[in-house]
Order: sequence, then structure tokens, then C-alpha cells
Amino acid sequence: MSMREAIDSGKFILTSEVGPPKGCHLEEMVEEGEACRGMVDGINVTDIQSSVMRTSSLVGCLKLQEAGLPPVLQMVCRDRNRLALQSELLSAAVMGITDVLCLTGDYNTLGDHPQSKPVFDLDSVQLIQAGRMLMEGHDMAGEELDGDPPTFCLGCVVNPGAEPLEPQIMKLRKKIRAGAEFVQTQAVYDPELFANFMSQAGDLGVPVLAGIVMLKSAGMANYMTKFVAGVSVPKDMIARMKETDDKVQTSIEITVELVNALKDKCQGIHMMPLGWNKHVPTVLKECGLA
Repeated sequence: MSMREAIDSGKFILTSEVGPPKGCHLEEMVEEGEACRGMVDGINVTDIQSSVMRTSSLVGCLKLQEAGLPPVLQMVCRDRNRLALQSELLSAAVMGITDVLCLTGDYNTLGDHPQSKPVFDLDSVQLIQAGRMLMEGHDMAGEELDGDPPTFCLGCVVNPGAEPLEPQIMKLRKKIRAGAEFVQTQAVYDPELFANFMSQAGDLGVPVLAGIVMLKSAGMANYMTKFVAGVSVPKDMIARMKETDDKVQTSIEITVELVNALKDKCQGIHMMPLGWNKHVPTVLKECGLA
């Protein structure tokens, strides 16, 4: 099922995520996607995540599509100007990849090529607008496209834990006005904080998918709390990960608790398992979502 079909059906939407490798062998990435076959409506393929050089999101999407899995193309504005971004959108549409998540992107200094030059010709709002223009049959310069225009289902992101929160909500509304049809959030570990975000955001008119990053260790939890803006892992979760003898099982238990606490506050869940995709089916089954 595509994101468009999932949205139109009004169902509770489930998505997951895989990351292309730093190399040419994508078999393992496809295997990670296989773990969620038949359980999710889309599988995001990250786009040079954390500014670390990797195989492209578009190629990763093509590999998932070849395997009969539903890809969601991620596109960041950091590395390409408006010419390249529009060209890649058209290229994706030619190959039948129409679900797209639009992001501004992490800054270059966070990655493994800090000397690289950032582009940021567009931001995420403008990228969504560019996608809508292509769907209307013309590019950002007003030039008409040859033949039938492409069809996309454009998505965006939001950080429900940001402080202050109001600018995040204001930008989110701009993204939706620009044409975003679904929202995936940054990692959420506090259901009450998420409920507050949903309350302040009000009726957005598009489904919001709460994002969950599976914890792998106490060190990872501490790192996210310290360095990932708007993300704070509760101390009791960190303690549970630190004290456990079975980190995988404890992580699954924490994730199940989070999903159960969040699923009545949103319209979907976006799992970010960071290589633990094989455990996503267990989480969804235990939450009654498989």
C-alpha cells in the first residue's frame, strides 16, 4: 500500500526506515526492509543521513521497489540546488517512486565530510512547494513540463519536543499549506510532551505519525538527550537500559510501552529502528498493530 492509499483509507498508518550503506552493496538494506513486509505502508530510505556520505536515497528506493516493498524517498536540501532537486523529483516519478519526505537536512559539519560546501538553496517548505508545482505541470521557473505531470504524496517532519514549540508549529502549518500530506515526527519518548504538542498544533488536516527510535543502550540514550535537539530520554528508561542484561528485550519492551501510550494520540507510528528492523514486527504485534 502506498502512502496515498493509506491516507485515503483513513487507516492507522505505519512506516519504518532503512539507511543505504557507504558502498555499493544494498542487499543488507533490502533485508532490513523485508523484515517489515506486509506490516508497514512505507519504508523511508534516508538521504545522506547525519551528513555521512552514503549511497543515494533514490537508488535505495529503487532496490526496495524491485523487491516489492513500498519506498518513501527522503530528500534533503543540504546538498542540491533547486535544479537538482526538481530533476531528482522528476527522475523518481519516472521510476514510479511518488512518496517523498521533504527535509531541510542536517548541517555538513555534523558528518564525515565537514569540509563540504552546504547548498540549502531551498528549505523544506520551498521543496514541498516545488513538488506541488511539478504536479501542476510546471517547474519553479514557470516553464511547462513535457507530457503528463508527475503525481507525488509529499510529507514533512516536525520536532514535537522543540523549545520553544510555537515556531515548530508555525513552520509545520506552512509545510501543510505548501502541500505536505503527512507528517513524521522526531523521536518521541515522553507521551505527555507529545500530547501537549498535538493539543497545541490542533487539527492539522493531515495524519501525524509519531516517531520512535529504538534505544540500543544507555549510552545511546544519553547521547540523544545531550546532542539531539528536542529529544530527551527519561531517566527511568536510561536506567532500565543500563541495568538490563538483555538490551534487545528491554528496548522492545520500552518501545511497546511507548507505542501503546502514543497510538491513541496520533494517526500513525514511524519506526526508526537504526538497523534493528527485524525487531519491528515484534513491537507491532505486541501493540496489536500488525
